[in-house]
Amino acid sequence: MAEIKDPENTIIMETTKGRVVIELLPDVAPGHVARIKELTREGAYDGVVFHRVIEDFMAQTGDVQYGKTGGEHFNPGRAGMGGSSKPDLKAEFSDKSHVRGTCSMARSQMPNSANSQFFICFTDAPWLNKQYSIWGQVIEGMENVDKIKRGEPVRDPDTIVSMRVAADA
Repeated sequence: MAEIKDPENTIIMETTKGRVVIELLPDVAPGHVARIKELTREGAYDGVVFHRVIEDFMAQTGDVQYGKTGGEHFNPGRAGMGGSSKPDLKAEFSDKSHVRGTCSMARSQMPNSANSQFFICFTDAPWLNKQYSIWGQVIEGMENVDKIKRGEPVRDPDTIVSMRVAADA
């Protein structure tokens, strides 16, 4: 089991494929880390599907509007088109590289459009560097991320069962 050095800046995500522990990077993307923790503490990510999962690239989730199973607006056909009711975030691009296990915010073509959706890289993705806001790194459970069903969109998608800040768990 990975050592949790800073429980306030660690996420424990239970998925339908198993546990994933993410170390948050508040020094790299303070606004994005604050948003992830805020939505996590609200339970917004619980039940959200992995709607876009591309082999040898990444697993995307976090559409708390249309991708939350059992949610008021859940719509598998629209999963990936929504966000949260909170305002979009200002980009926090950094010199960190998108490598295996990197957690980064999804966005539209507009740099300041990240909201609630995020992705986890299966492998290095250097073409994303300095274009997406990196907010975390998987420190345990990448083998579980690797098991997430692939597709664009995913048929019968895996979900985030629960997501908690370690300090609250």
